[in-house]
Amino acid sequence: MSTIEKALAKQKQAEQSNNINDTKDNNAIEETVVVSPQTVASENIVKKDKIILNGERLNERGFIYSANSTHHIQEEFRHIKRKLINNAFGLAAKTLNHSNLIMVSSSSPNEGKTYIAINLALSIALEQDKTVLLVDADVLRPSLHRELEFESKKGLLEYLLAEVTSLSDIIYSTNIDNLKLIPAGKPHHLTNELLASERMAKLAKELAERYPDRIVIFDCPPIIGVTETPVLSDLVGQAIVVVEESKTKVDDVKNAVSQLNKDIAVGIVMNKTLRSKKDVYGYYGYGYGRKNK
Repeated sequence: MSTIEKALAKQKQAEQSNNINDTKDNNAIEETVVVSPQTVASENIVKKDKIILNGERLNERGFIYSANSTHHIQEEFRHIKRKLINNAFGLAAKTLNHSNLIMVSSSSPNEGKTYIAINLALSIALEQDKTVLLVDADVLRPSLHRELEFESKKGLLEYLLAEVTSLSDIIYSTNIDNLKLIPAGKPHHLTNELLASERMAKLAKELAERYPDRIVIFDCPPIIGVTETPVLSDLVGQAIVVVEESKTKVDDVKNAVSQLNKDIAVGIVMNKTLRSKKDVYGYYGYGYGRKNK
């Protein structure tokens, strides 16, 4: 073999060796490309915290935390929830729009509506085949996180402002299996207007249709003086108006009820707060019926 032929053979051998190395490098790059996105995706998954409720504290403060609760109000709330559940899923459901959505309000502030909303939710959550979502829609004076003693989180307002795109991002599980919560979220200067927004209407529709077997309770602002609360009554199938015994004026109750949607079922819960060392609440009566057109 001539010197030239030897040189050409050596050059060919070198090229073949380089091609093999390039193939190995390319395979390594391809393997990296396949693995890397999966790794990044797994690192970007954020686990949403579960809200842990202190059952002992809730019982001390007059809330129905478990089926073994000895509160005298437990039986009364059984009667109330039975009517609500029947309206939501029974024959009446055919005559009500979004029958599983329930707003709880009062004619004026400080009549105990949040207490009623929470105990209704807790009582319904004790049902074996029912789940309940409690929404803090009193965005001007949010109190759900304070009453249930958990740290305020992103909630309804962030969703209405489109800062949160997915509804599931603001629905929090709790250590009560059948109870979920939507907090009010951070305050905003357009708080009230957001309650009457198209996005709020779409949220209500999604909750009614996406979870047709779930009761959704909205703790709403008082009716008198808050123009957006009657607007919310157009989004639900049922409403409860809380009345404080020996304090609320009959004319205020009539005025409040007259502002609600005429096609929804409206109930009246009369309650009275008894201040003691344990801050115990007393429950005194309940009425329920379809509004007259």
